[in-house]
Amino acid sequence: MKKIIIMPMLLASFIVFSQEKIVTKSATITLEASVPSFQPVAGTNSNVTFVLNPATGEVASLALMKGFEFEMALMEEHFNENYMETDKYPKAIFRGQIEGFDIKNLTEDYKDYIIKGKLEVHGKSKDISASAKITRSGSRVTLISDFEINASDFNIPIPALIKYKLDNKVKIQIIAVLK
Repeated sequence: MKKIIIMPMLLASFIVFSQEKIVTKSATITLEASVPSFQPVAGTNSNVTFVLNPATGEVASLALMKGFEFEMALMEEHFNENYMETDKYPKAIFRGQIEGFDIKNLTEDYKDYIIKGKLEVHGKSKDISASAKITRSGSRVTLISDFEINASDFNIPIPALIKYKLDNKVKIQIIAVLK
C-alpha cells in the first residue's frame, strides 16, 4: 500500500520541479518613436519582470508604464499623462510562446527564435510576433528581442500638432537576463 502512495507522490514531485520557471525583475525595455531630423523620442524601463518556463518555452512580461524614463522630464510627463494615460493604464503585459524552444539546445552562441503572443498596452490587446536571440551560459539565459508596434493599434493618441515629430511606429527592444 505504501508503494502505491509513494510512487505517484514521487512522480508528482518530479513534474513540479521540472516546471520551475526562471525570472528576472530587472529586464530592460527600450522604446523609440523618433522621426528623423527631430529630437529623439526614446524611453527606457529597467525594472521589468520577465519570466521563462524552460520546460515549455512560455514567456510572460510585466512593465509598469511609469517606470519609463526619458532624456527630458517634459517627454516623460507627456508620455505618462497624454499618451499612455498611466493612471488609467498602469502596465503593459505580454504572454507568449517561443516557437521550437528547447533549453537543452541553447549554447553560448545566440540562436534565432520567433516569439508569438499577446501584448496588452493602453487597455488593448493585440497578437504579435517578434524575433528573438537567445543564449545560455551556465544557469544564465539571455533573451534579446526587437520588434515594432503601431501606436494606433493600441488607441494611443498622437496629437496632430506633433504628429510630424512622433512616429506611429514604435520600435521596442527587450533585454532579459534570467537566472
